[in-house]
Amino acid sequence: MSGPRRWLMAVLLGEAAIAAMLLGGDLARALPRLAWPSPAPQLTEPVRPGDQTRRFRPDQLPARPRRDGTPLPDPDEMPDRLRIGLRDGAVTLMGRIAPGDAARVSSELERAEPAPATAHLDSPGGSVADALAIGRMLRDLGIETRIGAGAVCLSACPYILAGGATRRVAEGAWVGVHQHYFDQNAALPAIFAIEDIQRGQGEVMGYLIEMGIDPALMRHALVTPPNEIYLLLPEELARYRLAPREPDPAG
Repeated sequence: MSGPRRWLMAVLLGEAAIAAMLLGGDLARALPRLAWPSPAPQLTEPVRPGDQTRRFRPDQLPARPRRDGTPLPDPDEMPDRLRIGLRDGAVTLMGRIAPGDAARVSSELERAEPAPATAHLDSPGGSVADALAIGRMLRDLGIETRIGAGAVCLSACPYILAGGATRRVAEGAWVGVHQHYFDQNAALPAIFAIEDIQRGQGEVMGYLIEMGIDPALMRHALVTPPNEIYLLLPEELARYRLAPREPDPAG
C-alpha cells in the first residue's frame, strides 16, 4: 500500500474510532432514559420516611386535583414550556421549563402592573439553567414562591422555589429532586460530558448556598436517577430551609 493510501486509511480508522467513542458516550448518557419503567412505585403512591423514591416521567404525570378540588383529567394540560399568567398581584408559572423561559419570565415581570408579590409554581421541571435564572430573578424582586395543594414542583422546579424571598408549600403538594442533564453537547466524548455534569452540579450547589438553602439537599438529587424522583417530606422541606412546615389545619 502506497504512502498516501496508508495515511488515508489511518485517518479513516481514526475517524471511525472517534465516532465509536462518541456513540458509546451518547449511549451511556441515554441509558438512564431508556431504563423505563423504573421499579419504583407510581408517583401517586403515598410516601413515608425511607420510602420516598417514585417513578417519574415529565410527560406522564398522574391526574391531580385543582385548587378547587376538581381533577386535572390528564397531563396534557401541562404545557411544554412555562405558561406565564399575571393576575391580582401574582404570577403563575405552569408547565415544563424550556430553554429561553427565563427571558420570557423576565419580560413579563418587567411589564407587570402592579408588580407581583407572589409566584405560584406548578412544573415537572426542565432546563436547570433557566430555573436558576428565574429563581435569582424572583429573589432580586422580593417575590414569594408558593406551591398549592395538588401542584407539582419536580426536577429543576425546586430551584425556582428556592429563589422565593419567602417560600410556602401546601399540604398535598409534590416537591421532588433527582439527577439532571445540563444540556451538555452530545458531540462531546463521555469524559467531557461528565465534566459538564460536575460543573453543573457545582453551579447548583453554589446557587442553593446563595439562596440560603442547605446544599445537603443535593445528596438526594445525586443518588436518584433521572427516571425516578425523590419526594421531599414536610420535615425535609423545613430542614433544608426550602419551606417551613405548614400548620396543621386540624389543630
